Amino acid sequence: MNSKLLTGIAVAAVIAVVGAWAAAPVFAGQALIRAAKAGDADKLEQLVDFPALRASMKDELGRELARRIREDPRVADSGLGGLGYVLAPMVLSGAVDTLITPEVVAQMVTTAEAPDPTDDETREREPDAADRRDDRDIHQSWGYRNLDQFAVTLTDRDQPDQHLALILERRGLFNWKLAAIDLQADQGA
Repeated sequence: MNSKLLTGIAVAAVIAVVGAWAAAPVFAGQALIRAAKAGDADKLEQLVDFPALRASMKDELGRELARRIREDPRVADSGLGGLGYVLAPMVLSGAVDTLITPEVVAQMVTTAEAPDPTDDETREREPDAADRRDDRDIHQSWGYRNLDQFAVTLTDRDQPDQHLALILERRGLFNWKLAAIDLQADQGA
């Protein structure tokens, strides 16, 4: 009887640990969304790996800017496309470094839109409570990308073709932090 009880306790403990391990990113994602909606900058500081997030934003926005430069016939015809390719990463890097703050992360989470660092108005003004209105109909889809990455894909139902995926990365056994943004996320991510 004692060996059956010990085996049952061991199995229950393993199931509980695996369940907690698998559910940890969901709890972290929910905490991130609650902190963003509340505008809690201190909590967002704890839930976001800002150096990794800034690097991710530089990569994502750099690819988007390069795509826009390639596709804009005015730039291609003027011969300035090559200069744009050279200068864009430098301008973008500085803008992203100053732009990505807890307030901007809160705005991204509540609006499902990434900020545009090339827009002077975006860089010059701080987001306020009006930017984080809870009246948008934001659809959330949740799922693992791999064992160390979990995506919370946000889609404003008014703009269903635009997706913003918040990529949470594992930091230890049960801890997760927002470390990347995927602007071109698939709906089922």
